[in-house]
Amino acid sequence: MKNVIPFGSRSSADDVLEGVNLTGRTILITGCNSGIGFETFRALTTHGAHVIGLARTMRSAQDACRRAGGSSTPVECNLADLSSVATAGQAVRKLGRKIDAIVACAGIVGPKTLETRYGVELQFLVNHISHFALIGDLVDLVPNRSGRIVIVSSSAGVQQAPKLGILFDNLDGHAYYKQFEFYGHSKLANALYAKELSRRLAPRGITVNSLHPGAIGGTALFRDLGFPLNIVLKLVSVFFKTVPQGAATQTLLAASPLVQGITGKYWADCQIAKGSRFLDDDFMRERLWSVSQQIVDQQRDLVDAA
Repeated sequence: MKNVIPFGSRSSADDVLEGVNLTGRTILITGCNSGIGFETFRALTTHGAHVIGLARTMRSAQDACRRAGGSSTPVECNLADLSSVATAGQAVRKLGRKIDAIVACAGIVGPKTLETRYGVELQFLVNHISHFALIGDLVDLVPNRSGRIVIVSSSAGVQQAPKLGILFDNLDGHAYYKQFEFYGHSKLANALYAKELSRRLAPRGITVNSLHPGAIGGTALFRDLGFPLNIVLKLVSVFFKTVPQGAATQTLLAASPLVQGITGKYWADCQIAKGSRFLDDDFMRERLWSVSQQIVDQQRDLVDAA
């Protein structure tokens, strides 16, 4: 690493961009309308970037653009619907802009009871498959040697994911389903995808990193938790990061010159951290890529045939 990174768990998104001028840069963010996605959006536009903000509805995206101020473009993208993801990709391409960085931030903690779509469990679809599809559609717009891709994972991908790693024989949860284990499953997929994408984009000099943003208060991520977990969450939330602190690591990776050229790493608290042991499993990473591509291709073939 060329530079010491003087930031940590209590640094904010504004802290990591202090003195950085992003004028002329275009950065795409999913989940732009709330939580750490919106805070990253706000910090980037404040420092001069043009942000393409993706949210589940156009109204939410437009509202985020209004609240963030600065230069931005709203785009509708419902990550639970691969057709919406494809349409969003087409809308972004029509803007005619290069994309200096992509921040895959949106995510859900799914319902207590199993929900599936396209043959996969809902959290796996929203958190991983749809970001895989969107980035695949737009990666040619990311400039060689300077472009960045940032994928928000979680420590749940280390601590709560299945002991065997990706459940290729149970992606739809038919064998069993546990809400938080499958959340960890999707977050492990995020980190594995980032590692494999960094390898594949290395010849182009595009950096790809994943991260754990930290436990954060004031977000809607756990809005579907029921009793008693919602009560427990409130009790421990006094120890959580603020939203600006939670947005710091992804903002650093998207735009700070201090991390230029660093790729294929898992981050936490604005520093390189230890991720899942499966990140070094070449076979698991490559199989995840292949299976993800098959899911996306099958759905698009069905749309084309309709």
